Amino acid sequence: MDKNDKLQILKNAIKSYPDFPEPGIIFRDIFGVFNNITALRAMKDLIMEHILFLEVDLVVGLDSRGFLFGPIISIELDKPFLPIRKKGKLPGKVIQQKYTLEYGEATFELQTEFINKGTRVLIVDDLLATGGTMAAAVQLIKSTGADVIECIVIMELTLLKGRDKVGVPVHSFIQYDH
Repeated sequence: MDKNDKLQILKNAIKSYPDFPEPGIIFRDIFGVFNNITALRAMKDLIMEHILFLEVDLVVGLDSRGFLFGPIISIELDKPFLPIRKKGKLPGKVIQQKYTLEYGEATFELQTEFINKGTRVLIVDDLLATGGTMAAAVQLIKSTGADVIECIVIMELTLLKGRDKVGVPVHSFIQYDH
């Protein structure tokens, strides 16, 4: 099966729900991928083929859908996985990064004992929209002295130009212009 076949399987497993969670929004639901082993395998293969030659020391997944496939990538790379979570969800010594949401602010946290200066990090999440959460994650990781090699997302809403805010290479497998 070639890359285009895998992409088509992945696209077919992602369901679109118009007017959810509010009118005018099209919600792209990644959970269909996890209920279809062929699609899940295609997603894993696409990611691994893309990152094959990246030098990565640590895989970081964003709260919460990045937790779904970050560990899969981590196992395939034989590298550790570290979550970035919303404030108050992680024990131990953490550092924080605030970011802006559509209607307010939120804070990400990262456990500092698992990341070091010079660590080469791959960030994973399901979706890149406005880029606010991904940019906050990049800043949080950089504040430890680690280097973000690339950010990988399954889906990107290109009209929102989120990749312009991130400041490091971003790779998306599926792009939606609406």
